[in-house]
Amino acid sequence: MKLLLDTDIGSDIDDAVCLAYLLARPDCELLGITTVSGQPELRARIASALCMAAGHEVPIYPGAADPLIIEARQPLAPQAEKLGAWPHRTDFPRGEAIEFMRHIIRANPGEITLFAIGPLTNIALLFKTDPEIPSLLKQFVIMGGDFRTPPPPNWQGGRYEWNIFCDPEAARMVYTSGVSVRAIGLEITTQVWLDAAAVTERFSRHALLRPVLDFAEVWFRQVPDRIIFHDPLAAVTIFDPAQCAFEHGDVRVELSAGEDHARTFWEATPNGKHEAAVSVNADRFFEAYFGVFED
Repeated sequence: MKLLLDTDIGSDIDDAVCLAYLLARPDCELLGITTVSGQPELRARIASALCMAAGHEVPIYPGAADPLIIEARQPLAPQAEKLGAWPHRTDFPRGEAIEFMRHIIRANPGEITLFAIGPLTNIALLFKTDPEIPSLLKQFVIMGGDFRTPPPPNWQGGRYEWNIFCDPEAARMVYTSGVSVRAIGLEITTQVWLDAAAVTERFSRHALLRPVLDFAEVWFRQVPDRIIFHDPLAAVTIFDPAQCAFEHGDVRVELSAGEDHARTFWEATPNGKHEAAVSVNADRFFEAYFGVFED
């Protein structure tokens, strides 16, 4: 599986949990990592620390620091404070992330899975720079959006999710680019979580998860009780789509004034351009996730 990862690693800990999973899979050919959101160079260093812990040489390119239009909602990479404990690279190409992705995809037409687990700024710039790229992908998978249907009581329709919220204009550009998106949304990912004690116990067993556990100490100051496996669930579905049930449909990203600047709306249709996860078996997911770390 040839894969390009676009990530805002260094904010929510699930990006690091996800990258560790990809690095542990022998059938994952991780061709490159691009980082997005505030302090992308520090995010690149965090990704490098995990790659080095896994013994992998992976090209890493810092990407866009700021959203396309709005002010940054995620300006810092707080987990970078733990970098001193882990060997990592500090030299990365500047201003080349979009061209790197473009080159790799064009060199491997129909073979690349583009996997986005952060704000979609880099992806929007890629598709705008080269509109043919969507047609050259094997698949495009994201963790992003909220597609719950039917809505919960007193729900006004549509809901913002952090990756979409951090660059809504980019999300709208991506969804109107003609690309087929397979999305795992917030209403599904929030069903797979472990409390802090279970995370500490399980992550401490495996060498590649120990640096993740160290970075998680920063995350636990913000969310002390649990980790939700948003991005890792999306990653597992790349290798085993049956982890989730998916439906075809159409996604609409609506922009508005105020705090709810962007919300995603989902309409299930048999011939829809996109796919969204509609259910997950949490126990099966955790077996699949931790299974790749077993000796």
